[in-house]
Amino acid sequence: MTGKIDFQPKLFSTLRHYSAERFKDDLVAGVVVGIVALPLAIAFGIASGVSPTIGLITAIIGGFLVSAFGGNSVQIGGPTGAFIVIVYSIIQNFGITGLAVATVMAGLILVLLGMFHLGTVIKFIPYPIVVGFTSGIALTIFSTQINDFLGLGLTNVPGDFISKWGIYFSNLGNVDFYTVLVGIVSLVIITATPLISKKLPGSLIAIIVVTAATFMLERFLPGFNVETIGDRFGALSTDIPAPQGFEFTMNSVNLLLPSAFTIAILCAIESLLSATVADGVTGSRTNSNTELIGQGIANIVVPFFGGIPVTGAIARTMTNITNGGRTPVAGIVHTLVLLLIFLFMMPLINMVPMSCLAAVLIVVAYNMSGWRTVVGIMHSPKSDVSVLVVTFLLTVIFDLTIAIEIGLLLAIILFLRRVMENTQIRVYSEQLDAAEGSDTTLHEVLDVAKGVEVYEIDGPFFFGVATKFDEIMRSSMSEKPVVRIIRMRRVPFIDATGVHNLELLVRSSQKLGIHVVLSGVSEQVHNVLSKAGIEDLVGADHVCDHITRAVIMANRIAESSARHNTL
Repeated sequence: MTGKIDFQPKLFSTLRHYSAERFKDDLVAGVVVGIVALPLAIAFGIASGVSPTIGLITAIIGGFLVSAFGGNSVQIGGPTGAFIVIVYSIIQNFGITGLAVATVMAGLILVLLGMFHLGTVIKFIPYPIVVGFTSGIALTIFSTQINDFLGLGLTNVPGDFISKWGIYFSNLGNVDFYTVLVGIVSLVIITATPLISKKLPGSLIAIIVVTAATFMLERFLPGFNVETIGDRFGALSTDIPAPQGFEFTMNSVNLLLPSAFTIAILCAIESLLSATVADGVTGSRTNSNTELIGQGIANIVVPFFGGIPVTGAIARTMTNITNGGRTPVAGIVHTLVLLLIFLFMMPLINMVPMSCLAAVLIVVAYNMSGWRTVVGIMHSPKSDVSVLVVTFLLTVIFDLTIAIEIGLLLAIILFLRRVMENTQIRVYSEQLDAAEGSDTTLHEVLDVAKGVEVYEIDGPFFFGVATKFDEIMRSSMSEKPVVRIIRMRRVPFIDATGVHNLELLVRSSQKLGIHVVLSGVSEQVHNVLSKAGIEDLVGADHVCDHITRAVIMANRIAESSARHNTL
């Protein structure tokens, strides 16, 4: 950990200069966001394999904690579509208790990421990976909604993508006309609403209109019948569940750690992506480390109330911004709106058709797919395209956990490859321009005596480059030199492998009677070499702050050796 814990929730700083005028704007924005979040919380809860009640509980408690302890002023937290696949998979394999354990562990991981100041690092996860698994999740969400949208009535739908579609195609004869009609009407309303007003929540309008229409048709049209939330889940509870514990065992921790890691990384990426988008619109600045800690707190607490993973939601956050929300108070208001709906309007939610919710999620999946972005990346370098395609296919065909792990591994490999390609190692003999590669117009050409070899490393000296340096040094040796100068003015850091290889080089050179001189070592690298004993190994006088001094020393040693050999 570097420095003190960076935990400065935006809510606390906001309240110091809060005003009635600001509260009015936050109140309006919070009410609108609460209304927009209602159908999404219900739909995400059901699609994740839990009840709509759990979806709302997650939005209420998790959303409150994200706003109270997060590092972004306008972030709206709650369940999101990105988690549907992983949550559903965990419940299928480990049950609700397994999901709770995984979510708490994910929360702890997020808190640790924030405490160790890794918030800014998460932002640099390659974009093709984010697009790849987001598009994969979108396609998976779409595939999970076909059963409800078509009214196939399947009760044991396979979890894997290919088998699922095989079952769908073999049961197309069971399509229910009225269910499909309700779904299509819902889609039309959701997509047409923004054409009338971008501020109207299309999903909520669709739910209200379609629910009212189906309620009337069931009473006046014989044979009209579509499955509703109440039909599938029974009467929904209006009581906030009491906190409940669950058992942690080493076996469950070992089994669920990969899933917890996936939830944490997904939450970090989505939350910080949402925060970055919000910053671009509002001009504010997110404290990434505080945001991760706030997200972690929410994910630690929510499972004790039966909730599912929480993260920042881009669509709801943007709705908050466009309606005037500028402080975390708007996010807290949105959770209070959801709480009031939960306490007093749950009987009405029982009447919502399942095919209408399926339509809501199909639109969510389409918006998540980012197909235009995918098309754009297809014109990028082949390495980016390959990362996107591999991550997408792994997400769809196998598992999101595998997709993220392999996607990150691919990204690291490609990053190391690019660093190695950009890290140059130059070899000089006879003459050297001390100012080469700098902005100065004054050039100092140094004469390098025979028997002196100069190796300049331009870039970080980590394990990959250390091996590359060793290979170049061996291949460039025509005859045994007297002095090797290793110029390190452009080495920003050195890792343990670099230190180890440098130590081996020094020791092997000294055995052969070759002097090693280090030049232009930065303070940070110097400290590392000093602690590792490299400075003592080469001799403090052989560590020079400038190439001119290093060349003068090396020339003197080479000339002395030449005179000695002629005697």
